[in-house]
Amino acid sequence: MITLLLLALALAMDAFAVSLAQGASVRPGMRGAARLALAFGVAQAVMPLAGWALGIAFAGLIEAVDHWIAFVLLGAIGLKMVREGLAPEEADAPPAAPLGGGALLMAAIATSIDAAAAGVTLPTIGSPVALAVAVIGIVTAVLCFAGALLGARIGARIGKPAEIAGGLVLIGLGCRILAQHMGWLG
Repeated sequence: MITLLLLALALAMDAFAVSLAQGASVRPGMRGAARLALAFGVAQAVMPLAGWALGIAFAGLIEAVDHWIAFVLLGAIGLKMVREGLAPEEADAPPAAPLGGGALLMAAIATSIDAAAAGVTLPTIGSPVALAVAVIGIVTAVLCFAGALLGARIGARIGKPAEIAGGLVLIGLGCRILAQHMGWLG
């Protein structure tokens, strides 16, 4: 369960960072924060399910190397998140506009692409898939709700560190999965 919670937290960091930025720039109320939370939470739950389904479709081909796939995918996703978290802010970037309709849908999908890739790795963490996608979705929704409200209070200063932390957690999970399947952890 700890591995699942760490995976959910790490996958939620992109959406959390967007929610913080939205909170800082548009200061949504409870209703706006709930809308963000619902959109990001649903997307983060659906995308790993899609990734898992693709993994099942090709299970015979990947069963012998699933731990390597998890290691590479989670590591690559984590490195991408760390790199984006370390990238300098664009000084002339326009202020964020409230996300609504199509923009909110696109942001939810964009921040959950990583979750689709991570979904392929769900069988390696040992939790039922339904539980895993529910935990990922709920954790994301809770973090995004809190992130939007927190962003309204303190600004987006912690968005980049949150993204870096999420990336490092994903890299660590990938290493742990590989180590377990290779017998390095005993």
